[in-house]
Amino acid sequence: HIQAVLDYPLVNREAIANKQFKVVVDAINSTGALAVPQLLNALGVEEVIVLNGEVNGRFAHNPEPLPENLSALSAEVKKQGAALGIAVDPDVVRLCFVCEDGSMFGEEFTLVAVADYVLSHRKGNTVSNMSSTKALKEITMQHGGEYFPSAVGEVNVVKKMKEVNAVIGGEGNGGIIVPDFHYGRDALIGIGLFLSALAQHKNGIKSFRNRYPDYFISKNKIELEKGINVKEIFEQIQKKYKKQPINTEDGLKIEFESDWVHLRTSNTEPIIRIYAESNFETTANNIALRLMQDIKEFIQ
Repeated sequence: HIQAVLDYPLVNREAIANKQFKVVVDAINSTGALAVPQLLNALGVEEVIVLNGEVNGRFAHNPEPLPENLSALSAEVKKQGAALGIAVDPDVVRLCFVCEDGSMFGEEFTLVAVADYVLSHRKGNTVSNMSSTKALKEITMQHGGEYFPSAVGEVNVVKKMKEVNAVIGGEGNGGIIVPDFHYGRDALIGIGLFLSALAQHKNGIKSFRNRYPDYFISKNKIELEKGINVKEIFEQIQKKYKKQPINTEDGLKIEFESDWVHLRTSNTEPIIRIYAESNFETTANNIALRLMQDIKEFIQ
């Protein structure tokens, strides 16, 4: 698998090795402890510091690679004076990065940065699920491609990617899908492509992140009591916002000028998830709160 990453045409081992990156990896006591350091060494990264490197399945912290779970990685990157930090989930499909100052690159922007790099070499279409950042659509259009949203879930992203012949796709949770590598989220090819892009950037990862916008996604949920007709609630919301562009492929996604909100039920628990994105954190939160209020009113 590592050899396949090295052989992939857009992975630039020479450029990565020349940068002499020092990297801290949070391997979360799982398979990333085996795969990620081996990959980095194969890519010419000689200085690799591994946190939670014992493969015992007893995760040192919540294994989701979210900012609130990565404080130890963030601190270690700063302490070691490392170029960057890498966090993966236990099965090494989700991928996110920490900048040299300990700040988060942002898991939503893992796919954006990789797509930007891929699209600069190959023209084509992109796909992400409709709860992912609008930045991917903007980057795709800048490169002359077309962006397509899919229903949430890896299988739905893959289905849409095949339909529209996408050259890159994935999910905003740090899942990268490179179709001519294989149709599945894969942090290893993600690392190879991301570091290839970073190696061609003159300065560090923080200034690399500054090439992309600072959008904010507000993530909320409402718990549902038994017997509530969600279909009916969504129909009423759709009626209320009928003047806005609406997508009903997966729950309800409503677009407002440069912002959006996505409402969908969970497949595993009795909740409605409410995701909203805007250029400003307060606006994203306000949009989410407004829709949560709508839902509560229609429930009553």
